[in-house]
Amino acid sequence: MIREDYFFMETNLSRLKYLKMRTLCFYFAAFYLICQSSQAELRIDVTQGRADPMPIAVTTFKSAEIQNENLGKKISTVISANLERSGLFAPIDPKAFLETSIEMDLRPQFGNWRVLNAQAMVHGAVNIDADGRLNVQFRLWDVFAEQQMVGNAYFTTPKNWRRVAHIISDLIYKRITGEDGYFDTRIVYISESGDSDKRVKRLAIMDQDGANHRFLTDGSDLVLTPRFSPTMQEITYLAYYNRKPRVYIFNIDTGQQEVLGDFPGMTFAPRFSPDGSKVIMSLAKNGVTNIYTMDLATRRVQQLTQSPSIDTSPTYSPDGSRIVFNSDRGGTQQLYVMNSNGRGIKRISFGKGRYATPVWSPRGDLIAFTKMLQGKFFIGVMQPNGKNERILADGYLVESPTWAPNGRVLIFFRQMEPTANGVTRSVKLFSIDLTGYNEREIITPLDASDPAWSPLNP
Repeated sequence: MIREDYFFMETNLSRLKYLKMRTLCFYFAAFYLICQSSQAELRIDVTQGRADPMPIAVTTFKSAEIQNENLGKKISTVISANLERSGLFAPIDPKAFLETSIEMDLRPQFGNWRVLNAQAMVHGAVNIDADGRLNVQFRLWDVFAEQQMVGNAYFTTPKNWRRVAHIISDLIYKRITGEDGYFDTRIVYISESGDSDKRVKRLAIMDQDGANHRFLTDGSDLVLTPRFSPTMQEITYLAYYNRKPRVYIFNIDTGQQEVLGDFPGMTFAPRFSPDGSKVIMSLAKNGVTNIYTMDLATRRVQQLTQSPSIDTSPTYSPDGSRIVFNSDRGGTQQLYVMNSNGRGIKRISFGKGRYATPVWSPRGDLIAFTKMLQGKFFIGVMQPNGKNERILADGYLVESPTWAPNGRVLIFFRQMEPTANGVTRSVKLFSIDLTGYNEREIITPLDASDPAWSPLNP
């Protein structure tokens, strides 16, 4: 085999945060290689609706130390599972591989991968350095062009191996699709258990693939509508403490929680502003529900709507300039958009049925919603002006859509229809692609509802 010097981007992860990224250029020939690889044509076009999954081979990351072989296999397995779950990639069964061990400084035997119809191939190495740090390297190849597309190295503590796998998955996803990945993220949701008349609801959090699951509250108080901060490791949610609804902020890193404020009425659906400086919510006073914001630094409260109807479920646009909410001010529950100061209110939903739980896409191009029509529920999307409404999922009860940070995937919860004798069926989380394909259940220990997707981990 011909040895080939190559080009790595070295990334340190410390306490789950990136340090400064440095590019190491070892030889001029390596630079030439990367210039060539940047011209590779291998790409999944995700702008044309449904795309056929791309065959990709992810080999087991090898290790010089026998004790680390299992770790390399686990990292490869997580990467492969992430890519497959996206619906855009079709990982090839490792049992079919003709080449299973590839040195990091050697080129693959591309003919061995072309016969498997692999369009892309990933290989890597895992080692524990003398200082105890985990060292993970990987390379992504365009099999038919025989060019490297990207190669990186990561250094972190061994316990962060799963997160490294998610970061590598994101890099592969972005290099091939042109869009940011969403694998290095978390999901917060409401875990449900017990009889329907004595339902226990706890705040829970997990990685987007269901790993590292843990409960954040003990179930002694009812909790609802958790939402992530876009800038900090914090969650805002509604909890009933001594039967009194309060809005809380929970710090994921420290486990500390604080009451956002005591309000004279019922508070609903708190969400952060895009810059994390405010929380927007609906507040019921004297039988009227309007939308308010609270500045987190000053605790100053500002009322945005003044209507005798019910205005609720507000969500900011990504740039913070507009707010979408649902209201019955027109006689039925519909979606409205207004400026961030509460002015310029305009109705955008005009289809049949009632609309609720709107949430703006991180891209700003779509608004997801729940729709109720003829006793059935639907998850759909529309443009911010209300045009081009599309239904993605339906069921006896489907509700509470939340976007992946790249705006490509939605998560929602689905409850099955009760049995003939009225017994409540399970409530589960599901993900679905923006095209309406690739619907998948997200496995949780107990029943699950009201999910919220985090931004990419810092």
